[in-house]
Amino acid sequence: MDVDVVLVEKLVRQAIEEVKNKNLLNLDKVDSTKNYGIFETMDAAVEASFVAQKQLLNASMTNRQKYVDTIKATILKKENLELISRMSVEETEIGKYEHKLIKNRVAAEKTPGTEDLTTEAMTGDNGLTLVEYCSFGVIGAITPTTNPTETIICNSISMIAGGNTVVFSPHPRAKNVSIKLVTMLNKALEEAGAPDNLIATVKEPSIENTNIMMEHPKIRMLVATGGPAIVTKVMSTGKKAIGAGAGNPPVVVDETADIEKAAIDIVNGCSFDNNVPCIAEKEVFAVDQICDYLIHYMKLNGAYEIKDRNLIQKLLDLVTNENGGPKVSFVGKSAPYILNKLGISVDGSIKVIIMEVDKNHHFVLEEMMMPILPIVRTKDVDEAIECAYVAEHGNRHTAIMHSKNVDKLTKMARLLETTIFVKNAPSYAGIGVGGEGTTTFTIAGPTGEGLTTARSFCRKRRCVMVDSFNIR
Repeated sequence: MDVDVVLVEKLVRQAIEEVKNKNLLNLDKVDSTKNYGIFETMDAAVEASFVAQKQLLNASMTNRQKYVDTIKATILKKENLELISRMSVEETEIGKYEHKLIKNRVAAEKTPGTEDLTTEAMTGDNGLTLVEYCSFGVIGAITPTTNPTETIICNSISMIAGGNTVVFSPHPRAKNVSIKLVTMLNKALEEAGAPDNLIATVKEPSIENTNIMMEHPKIRMLVATGGPAIVTKVMSTGKKAIGAGAGNPPVVVDETADIEKAAIDIVNGCSFDNNVPCIAEKEVFAVDQICDYLIHYMKLNGAYEIKDRNLIQKLLDLVTNENGGPKVSFVGKSAPYILNKLGISVDGSIKVIIMEVDKNHHFVLEEMMMPILPIVRTKDVDEAIECAYVAEHGNRHTAIMHSKNVDKLTKMARLLETTIFVKNAPSYAGIGVGGEGTTTFTIAGPTGEGLTTARSFCRKRRCVMVDSFNIR
């Protein structure tokens, strides 16, 4: 082949690749003079966000809600919802596309807006006092690789509803989908008449940029959704911090439960997005009387049981790193993928890997964020609840119980004090998927806010008028 022809073919391939990359971010549809919230440096992102927040303060509550509605409508467009869900799975290699669709949709549909900002009023002989939820200013938000788009959607709605702007520091492994989402939302917000850069981020997310954001004097509040290390770090900055840390949600099943339904619910909850949600079932404590029955029905509904002790140890060695935590390469992977690495071939109907172990087993005590579900047999429900309390580690995050005994349900709820307590349903009912109530993907156990909404990102301000407007 002629050298010139080879060179031409090479240049054509390069051009095609460039076009593909351009189309991935839809840059051809974006005004090249606009950055749509994407900045070269973290300093630039924060400064732009600071200007935007001052403009947002002058917007009416009607317009603020209009911006919230714009975010929701943009995400709920079929092509956008499918794109960010697919990109999230492809880039992070974590979770399931079908479940990302559900999570992104529920984040848009069930995250409350300005209606969450209720006003308190006190009147008496001395006049009228109003207490209202008001903005903090510019918020710096750190988002995880496990729920990158869901967290951006949920936080953007809540923070803007509260009158704040937000600068995101996404996980580097979710860079492209985070940039795509921020660009998409800012473009829609501009068309709705919103100030530029209500949502901002950097082109190259990194630990260095996260540190700059946390230390920036114009960042008034920090919100971290991730592991214990990053939560501890934001709490040590001296700024107002909201930390959504780890969970290790236990499930208790007693003899009064609908065992067949419990089996289906546990498998579905544990396998949801391949177990990466912090609310997902991580270990089961089943009363001896019904344990075999429960395992039987779990196996009929997508669970693969490992009985060989050596194989359980081999699995533990496979997915655990040298520090005892989960290997990143297995987080959010499917049950068939993990089993295949053990030399076991199964079809796509298998959702969860189960095994019977004792209450002190590593799989019980360590949150793995993969569809591996240890089952511990207990003599009675009281022992199961006590074991669940130990395994939850005092995170006060999420717990699940399958029972018809109201007294025992009450006992577990009071003992564990979790932010979310799901009864007789899959764990995801606790964030509004098949259950009532609003949703959030920033569940702040370490700092105590619990289920975060717009008011979580506001401060209460008091306005007092003396000797007037008391009309009783």
